[in-house]
Amino acid sequence: MNTERMYTIVLAPHVSEKSTVQGELNNQYTFKVSRDATKPEIKTAIEGLFSVVVSEVQVLNVKGKTKRNFRGQVRRRPSWKKAYVRLEEGHEIDFADLSG
Repeated sequence: MNTERMYTIVLAPHVSEKSTVQGELNNQYTFKVSRDATKPEIKTAIEGLFSVVVSEVQVLNVKGKTKRNFRGQVRRRPSWKKAYVRLEEGHEIDFADLSG
């Protein structure tokens, strides 16, 4: 898989309280991924971008929330796909170190 496709599959890390706890307890990280990405593509992209070994990938589609503005108009936020990536023992991803 080429590097350009890897960057279009993995869009951003998803940081929340739940994902932080999962990372500490289960060596599992959460990413926002492309809606057309498959589990094997996500696994290959994470292994290629972060130089780690992935043991398991779980994906789920997150439905966009319906919101109302001050005029009462109904808008819908876009739907997106989330991937939970579990790494092999001894591997980890340090997001603070990637910026430098």
